[in-house]
Amino acid sequence: MQENIKNEQENTEHTLVIEGRNAVLEAFRSGKPIDKVFILDGCQDGPVRTIVREAKKHDTILNFVGKDRLSQLSETGKHQGVIAYAAAYEYAEIDDMFKKAEEKGEDPFFILLDNIEDPHNLGAIIRTANLAGAHGVIIPKRRASGLTATVAKTSAGALNYTPVAKVTNLAKTMEELKERGLWFVCADMGGESMYRLNLTGPIGLVIGNEGEGVGRLVKEKCDFVASIPMKGEIDSLNASVAAGVMAYEIVRQRMK
Repeated sequence: MQENIKNEQENTEHTLVIEGRNAVLEAFRSGKPIDKVFILDGCQDGPVRTIVREAKKHDTILNFVGKDRLSQLSETGKHQGVIAYAAAYEYAEIDDMFKKAEEKGEDPFFILLDNIEDPHNLGAIIRTANLAGAHGVIIPKRRASGLTATVAKTSAGALNYTPVAKVTNLAKTMEELKERGLWFVCADMGGESMYRLNLTGPIGLVIGNEGEGVGRLVKEKCDFVASIPMKGEIDSLNASVAAGVMAYEIVRQRMK
């Protein structure tokens, strides 16, 4: 239990924490992007039921937890049985990314992240996405860092210019994007050398989790699996570095 709490706190570092039933409900009603809601298990009064309805309406992750865990997650001790984590920045829609590409007269170039949990990695990838000309970044709702203040700081301002969308199911989103003309390449050391692949056209670059790489279901949706040549004694790159190397190979091929 202690480890779960520690992981929760690390993954939401410097996220806006909202405590109390009225405060959480007002956050939903004002349109603030809420990533997660923690509710004391057994609470079923009117305000809590309203919060649950709002969370389901906005597809927000709901966690029903014990009193001890809620107390440890609380910063004020006045949570009234409800704590919410709100994103530091607004999330975009995928349509915003297509619009950005259209305005620039370019083929869409999106970067999709399969459960990147380190906010520093997420921020660095958003920074790279901006500099490489990607039109947006797509992240999943579960098992992934959200748009915390740490992410914003690490992005060095790129979060102000690069749309980030949060989706419920990354594999399903890829299917929908294929219908809109995109094809996908994921980074995996067991794939074909990226230098032998044609990475032009409307493309989605998929980068996997820091430890496990791209998940099986997501990898199955990819059209190609690309590897980055490795010449050293270790066999893997940091996720944000791998994203940068792959993104700039896409840039190089687009400049031909």
